[in-house]
Formats: sequence, C-alpha cells, structure tokens
Amino acid sequence: MRTAVVSDIHANLEALTAVLDRMQSLKVDDVVCLGDMVGYNANPNEVLDILRKEKVTCILGNHDACAAGLEEPEDFNPLARAAVLWTREQLTGENRQFLAGLPRERRIRDFFIFHGSIHDTDRYILYRDDATDNFRFLADLPGPVSIGFFGHTHVRAALIEQHGIISTALAPEDLELAPGKRYLVNPGSVGQPRDGDPRPAFLVYDDRDRRVTFHHVEYDMRACQDKIIAAGLPPRLAERLQWGM
Repeated sequence: MRTAVVSDIHANLEALTAVLDRMQSLKVDDVVCLGDMVGYNANPNEVLDILRKEKVTCILGNHDACAAGLEEPEDFNPLARAAVLWTREQLTGENRQFLAGLPRERRIRDFFIFHGSIHDTDRYILYRDDATDNFRFLADLPGPVSIGFFGHTHVRAALIEQHGIISTALAPEDLELAPGKRYLVNPGSVGQPRDGDPRPAFLVYDDRDRRVTFHHVEYDMRACQDKIIAAGLPPRLAERLQWGM
C-alpha cells in the first residue's frame, strides 16, 4: 500500500487543501496524520471537518490536547498559548469530542505513528539520546516494526539505526528501506514548516517497494495569513509562514 503521512497541519486550510490535491496524482491508498491538526492558524474546524470526511487516520498532538481541554498550555510560548486558547473557543462540540477521543500513538500494519516521542507526546526527537530511546521503544513493540513516523519538530528528518549505530539526515532525499535497519522519519510540517522552506511538506510510504518519498507543494499562503490577521491572532504567526521558521 501507498500511505501518505502528514503532520502539524495547525489549522492551515490552504496548505492542507494543496497537499490533498497533490496526493490525488500520487495514487495513495490511505492518509495518516501525526497530530497537531489545530493551533497557530485560523481554520481549525474546517481542517478537522476535512480530515474526518476523508477518513484520515489521526493521532493526538500536544496542541490538539490543549485545544480539546485535556491539558493546559502551561509550557507553551506566548504565541502558541494565545493561538491554542483561541482555538479552544472556536471548536465545535463535535470537533472537540473528535480530538478528545484520539489515541496518542498507534501501530498501522508494519509501521508505528506518534507525535513527539514514543510514549511521550510532548518530547522532541532532537538529540542522539532522544533517538536512542525511541529506537529502543520501537524495538520493544510487539511484532516486527522497523519504521516509526513522528512530527512535532516541524522539520523533515530521517534517523537510521543499525547495530546500535545511529545516523541522521536533515532534509533527506528519498529513502530505500533496507533489511536489518530501523528508521525514524519526520515528514515535516504541512501548516507551519520550520526548516527554512515555507512550502507544505509530506511523505509517501510504499510498503511494497519499501520506499519513502518526500514531497513539497505550493499553496496560497497569503490567504492563510490574511485569515490569521482577520481572526485577531498574533500577527507574528502570519509573518513566520513566509520564512518557514
């Protein structure tokens, strides 16, 4: 099967629409989302409505948890806190219930999906110790699971482990998955990229060819920015979209 993997949409309707349009030409069989569907941008309900309508398999991110009222944004920076509290007020009851009912991690066929780290939604995979812990958790999962997909950093990345040795690739090229190796792969962010490229990012995993391909798309950024301003959200959230930071 060909599975599209998206993450960190953050209520960016224009970016999500552009990504879904591109997927049609890629002939994917299903779509999974690694969390943080809401926060930062101005269309939380519209994004969630599309994900639910398209039957996208979703897990809970830290912004989703706060928007649903499951947690409080005590450790959020001021921009993130303002946006998630605004989002909490905007969500319909149906969408709030949808978020509240999502799992934080999930196995799908031969791969595992989680938001920040395995067993810890809020922890980033940034350093070697983070990767080491997550490769150990991946190895401990029941059944053969050689690849995990994660988000949270908003940066496309691939980490590869073999015999306890870990190599890291930022902005990786397409990956051919080799036997005997384990992989932790981040598709980047749909709605608020932070790797210097403002285009929405996602990936496609082909479990028959054992290959991961990375994709970017163009989208109507100005429309998203105008909505942020019109909603009364912090203008900095609109500005940072153009820099991909």
